[in-house]
Amino acid sequence: MSYQMTPDPSSAANTPQSISPVTAPPPQTLRLWPGVALVVVLWLFQIWAITGEASPTKFFFGMVITPFAVVCGLLLWWLFASRLPWFDRLLVAGTFLVVTTLTVVVSRTTFPAMAMVVYAAPVVATAWVGWLLVTFMFYWPFRRLGVQLIFLTMGIIYSLLRVDGMDGSFKPKFSWRWSPTAEQQMLAELKTNSVQPSVKAPEDAAAVELKEEPGDWPGFRGPRMDGRLVGVKINTDWKKSPPKELWRRRIGPGWSSFVVIGNRAFTQEQRGTEEYVVCCDAKNGAEVWSHHDAARFEEVMAGAGPRATPAFHAGRLYVLGATGNLHCLNAASGKQIWTRDIAAESGAKTPQWGFSSSPVVAQGVVSVFAGADGGKSVVAYNAETGQPAWSAGEGSLSYCSTQLTKVDGIEQLLISTNAGLSAFEPVKGQVLWQYPWKVEGVARIVQPALIGEHDILIGSGMGGGTRRISVQRDGDQWQTKDQWSTTDINPYFNDLVIHDDHLYGFDGAFFTCVSLNDGGKKWRARGYGNGQVLLLADQGVLLILCEQGEVALVAARPDKHQLISKFKAIDGKTWNHPVIAHGKLFVRNGNEAACFELTPLRQE
Repeated sequence: MSYQMTPDPSSAANTPQSISPVTAPPPQTLRLWPGVALVVVLWLFQIWAITGEASPTKFFFGMVITPFAVVCGLLLWWLFASRLPWFDRLLVAGTFLVVTTLTVVVSRTTFPAMAMVVYAAPVVATAWVGWLLVTFMFYWPFRRLGVQLIFLTMGIIYSLLRVDGMDGSFKPKFSWRWSPTAEQQMLAELKTNSVQPSVKAPEDAAAVELKEEPGDWPGFRGPRMDGRLVGVKINTDWKKSPPKELWRRRIGPGWSSFVVIGNRAFTQEQRGTEEYVVCCDAKNGAEVWSHHDAARFEEVMAGAGPRATPAFHAGRLYVLGATGNLHCLNAASGKQIWTRDIAAESGAKTPQWGFSSSPVVAQGVVSVFAGADGGKSVVAYNAETGQPAWSAGEGSLSYCSTQLTKVDGIEQLLISTNAGLSAFEPVKGQVLWQYPWKVEGVARIVQPALIGEHDILIGSGMGGGTRRISVQRDGDQWQTKDQWSTTDINPYFNDLVIHDDHLYGFDGAFFTCVSLNDGGKKWRARGYGNGQVLLLADQGVLLILCEQGEVALVAARPDKHQLISKFKAIDGKTWNHPVIAHGKLFVRNGNEAACFELTPLRQE
């Protein structure tokens, strides 16, 4: 409340004036249009970021850079261009900065600073300017108080929320900060022994050697790392013969897939402050043994946990954790044989989304991607002793694994990075050939795919497209040649499969079929999110583990998209690759794991 002098019309000019209380009118000097323009720009970029194909580039500029820039612009407008009295400028700006600082400090573990920029900043900016826009008829103290209450209310709300990651289209999941996470629920069940009892490893397990047999799934994406299963046909009529659930169990966060050897299933998960390698009984899901180390990696998009899938070779399990711990374990007992820290030894920094390279064993050497400078893109160790074998390559950014394959009859290791595609001789690490295809600031994630003996597919997300190249040896020299390029499929973190002169894979949230002859698109379909695919080659069927935990069967045919069957397998965001071994389907995500028995196709 303030006072102003009100003249009495019946009095002379020099007659004493009466005093009456009134509320101060709003200042006529408030310049609002710059704030409105900034908010309009903000929402134009927000709409652009979520319209059409989702990509990290659009997300970064539309959902991170723009909100941050607009909030900074609003503060500059308020302090230097609003034309308000300095008391109002400093009071409101000070309230914003104090509330923002307290909110970031209180919520640093539940609502990280980047998430504040992405999700809170647009709401606060819009409410701030929108309030001033719709309350133009009210007196100024009320409007000013409203802006301060908006800041305080938003600070309280975002302090009470928790970000539980984002899906492949960058849509967030929010929870109240006091609600238990799936990981906390799993840890609580472990403490109360409410999970399925463990099966003890036999006392002589160290002397028992597990051996790879037909039907096993020994590493990331199968025996050839191509997501292709042969020698298996299943009944695809899941209405009449649905997959039978054998077991289901909570699991710690992580994006590893399963390795299945005989009656043992291996994977990685996070449990609190420790990374675990876990061996389960494939029949009932009970834990046989576990190995753990003090390590935890976590980021806002994918969450916590190890990323890589273990690799089985000659009775041993090779495992890379998200912070760079490379272990060799006895697969039967879990006993550690040797361990290395690839980050410390190579000088590599932990990548934005953690070390994700699934180990590959070839000719007595185990190799993983490190991304270090000085010719240490890939590092390799003696598989038996763990002693350093070699390091080579210049690519610095990749979430791919080395891939053992034969090109022109020569066994070699391929790796796809931000520099392009490179091939190494497995024993000594000699660079055999390189195909340069640089992408700035972008990591390659999908595995290269071999076509025949000479041709290879290499893909890039964020609109980079896919290329088919030919690689041939001429004496001691290797030559690479482009066959075609296409932007009809831009594989980012969803691996593709090849069947009958066509590739099938994800282009963002679209599942897509592309011709191998010219890269032309045949069809694309929604409905699977950002999932992963496995090919049942003998019957031309694609098994897709969808992003929200459904499992779908789709016909591998280029003329049209044909959904055959679908069922809900697990709950929650699912980016892990599916596995089929010994007639069983193994699926998992960061919340739970499950195993289903598949009905074999009866031969008529």
